[in-house]
Amino acid sequence: MSPLVILGSGLAGYGLLREFRKRDAKSPVTLITADDGRVYSKPNLSNALSQKRTPAQLASETAEQAAAKFNATILTHTRVSGIDPANKRVRSDRGDIAYGRLVLALGADPFPHGLGGDAAEDVISVNDLDDYTRFRTALEGKRHVAILGGGLIGCEFANDLATSGHAATVIHLGPWPLERLIPEAAGRALADTLESQGVAWRFGRTAKQVESRAAGYRLTLDDGSRIEADLVLSAIGLRSRTQLAREAGIPVNRGIVVNRKLETGVADIYAIGDCAEVAGQVLPFVQPLLIQARALAAILAGEDVQVSYPAMPVMVKTSAYPIAVLPPAANATGAWQVEYTENGIVALHQNEAGGLTGFALTGSETSRRAELAKRVGALLA
Repeated sequence: MSPLVILGSGLAGYGLLREFRKRDAKSPVTLITADDGRVYSKPNLSNALSQKRTPAQLASETAEQAAAKFNATILTHTRVSGIDPANKRVRSDRGDIAYGRLVLALGADPFPHGLGGDAAEDVISVNDLDDYTRFRTALEGKRHVAILGGGLIGCEFANDLATSGHAATVIHLGPWPLERLIPEAAGRALADTLESQGVAWRFGRTAKQVESRAAGYRLTLDDGSRIEADLVLSAIGLRSRTQLAREAGIPVNRGIVVNRKLETGVADIYAIGDCAEVAGQVLPFVQPLLIQARALAAILAGEDVQVSYPAMPVMVKTSAYPIAVLPPAANATGAWQVEYTENGIVALHQNEAGGLTGFALTGSETSRRAELAKRVGALLA
């Protein structure tokens, strides 16, 4: 019997393996990964420094331990170069591997930073545990980190660095941090709080050049101004890994296109996680990923289910200024209504009829996120 083959060992790949084994203990499963296959939670990378957790401490299991626990074959340090749907095989540097059903849990890649200069190759992105290990090694003995991007990843790393006694300068094209998710009032409050902790902001700016200096790096911004830093971290966002699917003739858009049964346009090939575009939506957050893993495990075990998303608030890991956000849908109409309370900010996004379509909560007001989520309709019923 050809095995179920899973490409990817992140939260999606291991999450699916775990959920599938709850339903089917014996069918052969092979998980293929380009790295060493350690089990860890990627969201923990952006707050491990302040929690005093080393890269090694972030991993809960080795690939060998996971293979034994889940009765699976795990092929580490294995690069897949192509998919042959007609013959149901994947091509790898270990040779061809047959599959009965194939799941793409490929994740996402950082956007290229696009900087020129002689130190462009020194700019660090943190997208996995190996990247984080390199970042922590490079950070030893350093104080000032320049961060490209003030979205979720950039803000969480800025918070983590500041809480750990480092200085950070965030270069962000937007007018305030997290401007795609939260209204200006909440964004300004976050910026002010992190600034009081040692974070400097350069809003409305992008970096163009990075050059080596005797004591670190010099960044030149689009307005000609310069920033001296000991380290440069790129956190300008992620894009779904779609090339492998595209080359195999699998339909892709912003992600690998799948329906609510996580099926691609090619028989017996599925996609989940950050690489998947489910019913037109790419949601690079933990809760939808886990929902997908549970649904696909059930489907692969023969159950007739499909993905459904409730309203799913996101907790931003900025401990200095906690934020919970349920952003309105991209096509939602309406406006933000902002209230300042003694406990933080309550920002409600309401449509013309007064219906709640999203919210942003700060401080201890974040405790209201479950209550307010019930008032927002399901994202995918």
